[in-house]
Amino acid sequence: MHHRTVAELMTRDVVRARRDLPFKEIVKLLAENDVTAMPVVDELDRPMGVVSEADLLRKSADLTDPTGRTPIPHLEAWERAKAEGARAEELMSAPAVCARPEWTVVEAARLMEVQDVKRLPVVDETDKLLGIVSRRDLLRVFLRHDDAIREEINRDVLQQTMGLAPSAVTVEVRQGEVTLRGSVEFKSLIPIIERLCRSVDGVVSVAEHLAYRTSDVPSTPTST
Repeated sequence: MHHRTVAELMTRDVVRARRDLPFKEIVKLLAENDVTAMPVVDELDRPMGVVSEADLLRKSADLTDPTGRTPIPHLEAWERAKAEGARAEELMSAPAVCARPEWTVVEAARLMEVQDVKRLPVVDETDKLLGIVSRRDLLRVFLRHDDAIREEINRDVLQQTMGLAPSAVTVEVRQGEVTLRGSVEFKSLIPIIERLCRSVDGVVSVAEHLAYRTSDVPSTPTST
């Protein structure tokens, strides 16, 4: 099976900020390029962090409301330091959480989830910036046509990997939702087939209605 990599999904023409870029220039760069965040890089084009609209808004949040209606928010020390910052390296969220171009969608998505970030700068083996991949980029795998998903499951999962005859299992795909019908020799094959189908890019869910001829899975003893 061919899993789409970060290199295939990332944006290569990256809008970036140098570490000494002033606050207003950052705002201008974001607006002109219609992006909500960008990597901050050093002199060797290596990501140091990411500066986002959320980082910049801390400056506004730290200002006193002249009407007195809005209470001044309580900011942690690190948040206040950012609010008082004037250059990219003072405003950014650091360190940069980065991905490698050969990673799969699953690897990149897991890192985003664990680190609670919306985008990942992509770097080479020397940590030089190659691109940036966002949540939206990763979701593009779910735009695959149903026919392409069905063909990959039939060819790569059922026939090449599992060695099943084309008539053994039928595959139906609608809006990325896969339904499997048919029969296999051993019961133990069913969860393996289901797991492999779920790993195909673009699959939203898998429903299996598979029969088996031989039960090779030990039954779980019941307590009395």
